[in-house]
Amino acid sequence: MENFVLDTSVFTNPDVYQQFQKDQEGAIENFIHLAMHTGARFYMPSSVYSELLKMVDLKHLAPEFELVVRIRSPRKFNIKIPGEFLYELIEEVRHRINKGLRIAEEHTKEAGKASSSDVGKLVGKLREKYREALRQGIIDSKEDVDVLLLAYELDAILVSGDEGLRKWADKVGIKLINPKNFKGILESLIKHKSPA
Repeated sequence: MENFVLDTSVFTNPDVYQQFQKDQEGAIENFIHLAMHTGARFYMPSSVYSELLKMVDLKHLAPEFELVVRIRSPRKFNIKIPGEFLYELIEEVRHRINKGLRIAEEHTKEAGKASSSDVGKLVGKLREKYREALRQGIIDSKEDVDVLLLAYELDAILVSGDEGLRKWADKVGIKLINPKNFKGILESLIKHKSPA
């Protein structure tokens, strides 16, 4: 039996959820229907489920969703992760902080030369570049860590459209699928489960 750990992006990223149906509510409904028939188990950490509920109104779908997707946090105090993972994460964070500092310095120099009307545009540009330098391609929230740890603990397949989460999950050997193939994978599981 396959175990899948789901990230919010499965239901909030249009590039991912539209494989089930164009509108978000219909996509979630179709996911639930397919998931019920796969024989697989689906998990989502409670922090991620709370985040999802803030982003998507599950309305009448919540009971069925919770029946199909097991809401469970990782056992944070029992999980052993490789020390090398922590060293790489710290090194990555340090690199990104330094990169962010260089971007801030560059924009500060430009602001000194800019007219007062251009400063607002410059600050917006700084925020965008700074956010990209510090957050893109890295695990940057407790929800990301919960998804990663739960998938690691359960030896499950991670389903996420978040590139940073996927990158760091791959570093510790978590199984990944392309989230855009998720519907096809569920349909294959149903097909192989059914008697021929």
